[in-house]
Parts: sequence; structure tokens; C-alpha cells
Amino acid sequence: MKTKLLFLALLGVSLGGGAPAAAAPPAVGSPAPAFALRDQHGAEHTLASYAGKWLVVYFYPRDGTPGCTKQVCAFRDSIDKVRQAGAQVVGVSVDDVESHKKFAEEHRVPFPLLADVDKQMATAYGVLTSKFGMSYARRDTFVIDPQGKIAKHYPNVDPEQNVTQVVADLAQLTAGAAR
Repeated sequence: MKTKLLFLALLGVSLGGGAPAAAAPPAVGSPAPAFALRDQHGAEHTLASYAGKWLVVYFYPRDGTPGCTKQVCAFRDSIDKVRQAGAQVVGVSVDDVESHKKFAEEHRVPFPLLADVDKQMATAYGVLTSKFGMSYARRDTFVIDPQGKIAKHYPNVDPEQNVTQVVADLAQLTAGAAR
């Protein structure tokens, strides 16, 4: 039995269902980790392409799952409020471009869904986790300021309520930045 458990551990299979130790998310006030990922249309997005703008980056586990569908639809339904607050939105998961394309078309998503298939962005933002041997992004959201620094971090968010928190905080953050 010990040999089998050791073999499974070497393969990266977790029998306990818990997440492996991951890097800590970037602290508020620190530079946001750079990224270069493709969206559901195949277009590349980088952190630098959002320089000078407020950016909401929300990570989610998988396209098409109930919680992720609620979250993408909540951001879709509130996209005008987010944009009126002066921010852009991107969703990120470890699914591929084709999966994002189907998910975005099905739910009429008006913002980029970035494909982090190599899991580099999720790792850099400290949200990569796994369960039963499957890696995925934890449901965390970051607000990045126009200078490319983390302005707000929301860990383990409620998929339906997160956008309401983000819009309220963006109003305060952008008002404070305008002073």
C-alpha cells in the first residue's frame, strides 16, 4: 500500500482531495504579474495592453460548470456598470481557446476569456489549485490599477455576488485615484 501511495504521489495524484501548496497571491500594492494569453477569438492579451486602464481579472475553475456560468453571466449582465466605473474585464481559466469560444458564444460574453492552458498565469497569481489530480484556477478576482499594481484581491468569491463587490470598490478606487 505504501508503494502504491508513493507512486501516486510521484504522479501528482492527491488522494486527500486537497490542494497542493501554492504560491501566495500578489499582495495589494505590488506589481501585477505579467501575462500573455489568447482569448476565445485567438487574440493575444497582455498586461501591458491594459496599461493606463483599470482591469478586473477574475479566475474561474472551468467553462460550463454551474458556478462558472453564474459568474460569467453576472459579469456579462453588469458589464456596463464595470465599464462606467472605468474598468475592463477579463476572465481566466485553464481551459483552452476552443472551450472558451463555445462558452462565450453560448452565454454571449462581451469580454475576453483568456486561456491559461500552461497554468502560468494562475500560478503567478497564486490561484492554481488541484483536486483529485485535476488542476484548475481557484475562484479569485483581482483589480489592477492603471499603473499595473494590485489594487484589490477577492479570494474564494461568491460567483453571483463578486461583480457587485467589484463595481462598488471600483467606484471608491477610481474616485480616490482622481484626487
